Amino acid sequence: MRFGSRQVITAAVTIMLATALEMGQRALAARGESPAAFDGRCIPGGCVAPPSNTPGILGRRALPAGRLARLGATPDFHRGLLAQRGQAAAPTKPMMVEDVFKNVQALKGIGVDDFLLTMGIMSAAVGSDCVGCHPSAGTDHVDWALDTPRKRTARRMVQMVTAINRDTFSGRQVVTCWTCHRGRDRPVTTMTLDVVYGPPTDESDDVLTQAQGVPSVDQVLNKYLQAIGGAQNVARVTSFVATGKSVGYRGFGGGGVVDVSAQAPDKRATHISFPEYADRGVSVRTYDGRTGWIATPLAVVPKYELAGSERDGARLDAMLSFPTQIKQALTNLRVGPPSTIGDKDVTVLQGNGPNGTLATLYFDDASGLLARMVRHGRSPIGRVPTQVDYSDYRDVGGIKFPFRWTFAWLDGRDNFEFSDVKLNVPIDAAKFGEPNVAAAAPK
Repeated sequence: MRFGSRQVITAAVTIMLATALEMGQRALAARGESPAAFDGRCIPGGCVAPPSNTPGILGRRALPAGRLARLGATPDFHRGLLAQRGQAAAPTKPMMVEDVFKNVQALKGIGVDDFLLTMGIMSAAVGSDCVGCHPSAGTDHVDWALDTPRKRTARRMVQMVTAINRDTFSGRQVVTCWTCHRGRDRPVTTMTLDVVYGPPTDESDDVLTQAQGVPSVDQVLNKYLQAIGGAQNVARVTSFVATGKSVGYRGFGGGGVVDVSAQAPDKRATHISFPEYADRGVSVRTYDGRTGWIATPLAVVPKYELAGSERDGARLDAMLSFPTQIKQALTNLRVGPPSTIGDKDVTVLQGNGPNGTLATLYFDDASGLLARMVRHGRSPIGRVPTQVDYSDYRDVGGIKFPFRWTFAWLDGRDNFEFSDVKLNVPIDAAKFGEPNVAAAAPK
């Protein structure tokens, strides 16, 4: 079992705000913050990063026909929940983890999206997949609610890490699963001399501080805007539609057709379809400026509304789709120490997003172009990384656009190779709304 959502208190407050205006007003008043100030600081967001079409660690994306995704309740149970919710336009409370999954004990009170992120963090930390805690995971007869020794151990580990951070670090999330495990089910207790005398491991901190002797924030951003076509030309771009092919990690699962659409200031949608395999359905991620959705027909949870860290990431991704909005999307911008990506020297810029999220941008020193974006969401046991690498910049109407994206997160890695990009085109608002995707029949 895995765990995720960086600060449970923050996630809970966010959920209460979305649940009822009255509860939100009380929460704001308790913090001494006006509703207007909150709206300006924390518009709901979520993860709009392109969806994976490979199982990856969690396997909650599309799997080959005849298999179910590895996490969740039964499809029949989920469809019943969707039917109960209906299609009303009025705001509703997003599904909580206990609404969908049975026998949840250590991670109650968070959204489905944050729960799946926590599963990803835990699985990555111990170098396992779902079957490590859930026997028969990936088959039609898995019992997700079944208690196993490893599940009970995982719960104790969550409680231990929470207690360490509470009692030793004043509640700050300093110790996580990764701190000790680092891809092993049992932490290493003794160093090896090859490591002691070998080359140092280059691992930067999640949170960067302003470095000395580096370009200013304005210098970095001005160079970037100039490199992609000039600030005035870039500001004229209010929408884009990029289409091409999507290839999963090492080609697993075959190729798909990807469509990424964005509209300023804060709408974005990614659709991946598989024309040659119609039974795989369409994987969709949307964000309409306030609400986000994930739909993956062959997953055990075929569709759910974003409520926590995924939603905050969605807002960031949507706004960062338009480079002139970097200063609006991120606060407390700072330039970190110089770094490298492969054989390229890069300048590192980091800023804070909503609700404790972070975004780190890596700009190629030679070209000034954006080479990488790493976004950290939150979970109860550690930050959740999402990384997108950009390359193959080409001219589109006087603007340089990256035609190759490599998207990686804890559920897989995809390569998007765009063949056509259109700027300033009208986009149907429905494209950013709740996906019209039916649940796949059980296999």
